[in-house]
This record gives sequence, structure tokens and C-alpha cells, in this order.
Amino acid sequence: MDDFDDEDGRLPGGPKPYIDRQEQPTRVGLVCPDVRGKSSYHSLEARQAEFEGLAEAIRLDVIFSDVVKVREIRPATYLGAGHVEALAAKVKAENIELLLVDASLSPIQQRNLERETHTKVLDRTALILEIFGERAATREGVLQVELAHLNYQKGRLVRSWTHLERQRGSGGTGFMGGPGETQIESDRRQITDRIVLLEDRLDKVKRTRAQQRQQRIRAAIPVVALVGYTNAGKSTLFNRLTGAGVFAEDLLFATLDTTVRKIELPHGREVMLSDTVGFVADLPHDLVAAFRATLEEVVDADIILHVRDVANPDHSAQAQDVLTVLDELGVSSETTPIIEVWNKIDLLVEPGVTLGGAAPAGKVLASMPVSAHTGQGIEDLLNLIERSLGEQSRTYHVHVPHSAGADIGWLHTNAEVISRDEPTERGQDYVVRVEPRHKTAFLERFNGRIALSDL
Repeated sequence: MDDFDDEDGRLPGGPKPYIDRQEQPTRVGLVCPDVRGKSSYHSLEARQAEFEGLAEAIRLDVIFSDVVKVREIRPATYLGAGHVEALAAKVKAENIELLLVDASLSPIQQRNLERETHTKVLDRTALILEIFGERAATREGVLQVELAHLNYQKGRLVRSWTHLERQRGSGGTGFMGGPGETQIESDRRQITDRIVLLEDRLDKVKRTRAQQRQQRIRAAIPVVALVGYTNAGKSTLFNRLTGAGVFAEDLLFATLDTTVRKIELPHGREVMLSDTVGFVADLPHDLVAAFRATLEEVVDADIILHVRDVANPDHSAQAQDVLTVLDELGVSSETTPIIEVWNKIDLLVEPGVTLGGAAPAGKVLASMPVSAHTGQGIEDLLNLIERSLGEQSRTYHVHVPHSAGADIGWLHTNAEVISRDEPTERGQDYVVRVEPRHKTAFLERFNGRIALSDL
């Protein structure tokens, strides 16, 4: 593995981006296919606007953005022959260096489009990977993004735009040129070896996070996780609630690395607040898999705050995309209570009218209008979190005989011990508070020895 630089966990010189933005911004054209019969929560206008936002997130020079009607997806080029011919002419006339297609292209479709248009082509997944690659700041984030990159590249080694060719110093310039066929198997072995190494390192990260979560459980500190569509205002809300200086900007995917801070609720109860990566429509599966260790903060949360940008006309569709990713993680309102935070109400021209037409996405505990920017509604939100935690938790009297010493350890690890009586010949009685995530295990373990408390 001498080809790899283990000091920072990257290939020599760091993973090169697909898109070279060192000098002048790359001139790009955007293609937004409108496939007949393909259902979507989002309107065509919203999909096109979001794709433009993804391109602008890495400061590309967008020359044109076209919606292309697709009657039937062609296996060879995705788009119809007439559209491909028209694109080729436009690429030549506008001196386009890169075409971005708002779809998931197969390697064959991508290669054929490049041959027909004589320019580099990237699909939606590659663009999102590019953004993540630029945003990753911590070692963990870099490892996660590189793993997703390599899994995506593995099946596309006939492509000329992998960073492997650049490190070899091929004679190609920009996006053109590339490795000979004799390099493909060598590259594939390097990528496979690298994936194994990254997965091992991320497994260690996962174990570390699990240990940290166990420490919080032992301290009986509930976890409140922020989730939401990218740019919904999660990091701004996180900063408002915690006073932290987490990077928050009007950008897609401004936050990639999970941040956890302890905050105090109005009546003194402490919780851990976790900020997570934003979701987006058609989030690549490789990214969800790579970020699973990070997103387990959401899986283990006591309450989820689903932050929605209600000033965005497409917020209902965005909310459905968030629920789709949560479902992929095994999280739903049936497993974890969800509070919707209707953010950016300060941007609404007619707040009452607009919010009156909004509806929760799925089953939720409550919805709370706020402005993370101005602070409006924040105190009400904190009170709601505190009240919800109290309602979800239950307090029990439990009897532990002297012969069941392991049960005492279980209580201290998985519940909050409020008080205990003096030991008797029969054992010892405890008053404990049990969070929802431990309720089933508690009831099974202490069946026949518990009673609800009035505390």
C-alpha cells in the first residue's frame, strides 16, 4: 500500500476533485431531464432550481440550464438522439467544458454522452460527491467522502476523470485523455484495497462514537438530533440553541460533520443537541452508507427535530425526502418521537396565511414555527422539547432482590436513578426514570417487580 499516504488518509496529494476550479471557473451547461411518467414530490421548477443551486454550491460558471423532455429513457444515452444532437451543437457554440445531467447515469450512458457532445459529463451523484468532497473538513468527514467516491468510481474505471490518472501524471490535460486499458485492473485493485482500509478506519470511528453514546446513556442525558433538508437552517438553529460557532451559510451542504453540544432546557434539564448533515432528493446511497456512523446520532436520539424551511415553496416535498432517508436509516415516528420545526418564518410575507396551508409530514408530536435567524419562537421550542421528553419518559418503582446485582448495574447504565430506599432483607427499592428507547428492555427485564410512580 505504498501508493497511499496514510498520514492524512488520502491518496498522494489528497483526493483530486473531478472538476478543476484552480483558475477560471469551469463553463458548464445543466441538463434537467423531465422523464414522462416518472413521479416526484417536487415540481419541475423546484427540481431545476435545486440543481442550479447544487452547481452554484461549488461556484461553477453556469452558461445555460435547460429542461429536456424525455419520453423514454434510452439505454445508450439516457436522452433522445435529437436532444443529444442539439446539446452537442450548443456545447460547441457556447464553449462548454462540462455538462451536468440531473439524473443517475450508467457508465455507458455517461461515456456515450461524452463521445456525442465532445465534452465531460457528470451526473447528479457525481456532482453531490464533488460538493461533499469540497465541504469535508474533519478527518472523519474526509474518510467518509473518499469512501463514497471510491465506491462510485469502482464501476467507472473506463472513465478518464478519476483522480488515479492524475496522480500517474498522464499526458492528458483537463478532463480529456486518460488511462489505457492496461491500467484498469491495476486501478480496480488499488480502489478495492483502499475501500477495505477506509471501511476499517470508519469502523473504528463507529466504535468510538458508540462508546461516547454509552457514556451519555450512563449519564442519563437525552439526545436531541437535528435533521432536515440541506439549507433548511439546521446549523443556524444549532448555533442559536447552543451558542456554538458551527459554520452556517446560505449554501447547500454547509454542514457535513456532526457536532454535539450540551444545552440546558428552561427548567434545568440537560440534553445533548446533535447537528447532522443535510439531506437532499436522491441522496446517493453510497453517501448514506458512508455517513452511517455519523447518522447513528439520529438513530439513537430520544427526540428528533425535523427542521423545515417553510419559506421555500417546495418545503413539503423536501420533508418527504427527509422521511425517505430516515426510513433508510430505520428511523420513523414509530421508533423515535419527531417534532417539526417550521423555520425561517421571518422570510414569510404573510406568515399566518402561508403556515395555515402547511401540514406536518407524517405523524409528529407537534409543529413549532420559529426563526433561527431572529430567535422568534426559540423559547417556545425549548419548552416543547422539555415537555415532550417528560411525556415520553416514565418513572417507575422497581424492586431489586439481593440476588440480582446485575440489575442494579443495568439501571444505572440505562435509566436515571432518582432515589433508592434503604436495603432490607428482601432487597432494595428504586425510583427510576426510563427514556422511551429503553422502555421495552426495562419492562421485559423487570416484569413483575415494577409499578408506575407519581413522580
